[in-house]
Amino acid sequence: MPLALGRAAVLLLLYAAAPALLAQQYPSKPIRYVVPFPPAGATDILARFVAEKLVPALGQQVVVENRPGVSGNLGMEHVAKSAPDGYTIVMCTAAQFINETLYPKIAFSLPRDFVAIGLVAHVPNIMEVHPSVPARTVKEFIALAKQKPGQMNYASSGSGTSIHMSAELFQMMTGTKMLHVPYKGSAPALIDLMAGQTQVMFDNLPPSMPYIKTGRLRPIAVTTAKRYPGMPDIPTIAESGVPGYEAVAAFGVLAPVGTPREIVLKLNSEINRAIKLLDMQERFAQQGATPAPGTPEEYGAFVRSEIAKWAKVVKVSGVKVE
Repeated sequence: MPLALGRAAVLLLLYAAAPALLAQQYPSKPIRYVVPFPPAGATDILARFVAEKLVPALGQQVVVENRPGVSGNLGMEHVAKSAPDGYTIVMCTAAQFINETLYPKIAFSLPRDFVAIGLVAHVPNIMEVHPSVPARTVKEFIALAKQKPGQMNYASSGSGTSIHMSAELFQMMTGTKMLHVPYKGSAPALIDLMAGQTQVMFDNLPPSMPYIKTGRLRPIAVTTAKRYPGMPDIPTIAESGVPGYEAVAAFGVLAPVGTPREIVLKLNSEINRAIKLLDMQERFAQQGATPAPGTPEEYGAFVRSEIAKWAKVVKVSGVKVE
């Protein structure tokens, strides 16, 4: 009996120590960093920046793998079904927070099937208008929209996208009513906005930046809670008469639920270290992004709060996807 108890105690100790031992040995093979969108977009670019810095820190290759489809849902589902061993991680965006409600039949749930590793960056959307629009502030635009209910057209990169829902949140919080004109991506939407076919757009900042600089589009406000450091003279929507308004294109890293805590903390530490580097901050700034280091708990709380916020917008707006 004493011998049996001794073996049980040893097994118990080994079981308790297993996560720590696993973390010490991690990683022992390449890590797959899934991007649920096509190459060359903001999600892909930022993921590759991070992957590049993780390689020397972890001593293993970090392979960015693009798995686009259904607004990112295909790639997210693939990761949700992957082994929770730290060798498959995914770049999550604001689209996934919206999709949680917008697609009621998706085969996964962010809070249920993923564990948060950490936030990587924020990218503001920019409320911008065609130069012919006689409004230079948010308050002036709201007044103009209320004078012409249903007559102002706003462009988006597609139904259910963060650009679309940023405008829907604006309407919900200001009591305005505009006509949605969806496009297949930001590029064609911007072309028609610059041609005056639509009047306003809540675009991700990077694609619009060149046209703002040349005066082809007029910036009204940024959608983040704080002003964007790269455009300090442009106010936020919140400070311009819509208190509490915030719509941010947030990029963070998730892993399948069940991934050992020690591995989560190790990845979080290395990602935070990477995005604080001066050259990374400069590269992020070129993409209109602001590094956002933090803890897994902070990112997890952010994910839950964003899902709840966009669920309300989806419900009130009545947005549907086919």
